[in-house]
Amino acid sequence: MGDPGERYATYSAHLVDRVLAAPGHTPRELRRAVLARAARLGLTPGPGGADVPAALAGYVDKVARHAYTVTDEDVAALQRAGTSDDALFEVTVAAALGAALGRLERGLAALRGESSPLGAPSTLSSPPDPLSTWSSPPDPLSTSWRGGPEGER
Repeated sequence: MGDPGERYATYSAHLVDRVLAAPGHTPRELRRAVLARAARLGLTPGPGGADVPAALAGYVDKVARHAYTVTDEDVAALQRAGTSDDALFEVTVAAALGAALGRLERGLAALRGESSPLGAPSTLSSPPDPLSTWSSPPDPLSTSWRGGPEGER
């Protein structure tokens, strides 16, 4: 069967690059920290991404863990604290992408028969860098999930 996620590497790397490296209303370092924090939340319970400002950490955690619970009041509180709509959008996208990548890695680890993509919790000294190359990244443009060869689209 081969590696189920190997075909996704180029697409995933391009998406991460566009979110983190493109010019924006937030510093690249902040977007990277938000993505890393959210990815860690998708892999292991508990806090991570200490470089995320405290004012944004709760929001990032909420987007990463339970995005459906984000309310207008959550956003309004950040706006009152001086966060622009553009900055909120960028933080939200980075958090959602990080959470997705963390969950993807966890799912691919399960398909490989591993209990965790991180190894045993007792031997884990620190979470892996979610921006590093995966052992098996995903392919969102693959037609195999549609149940047929490319000609049957």
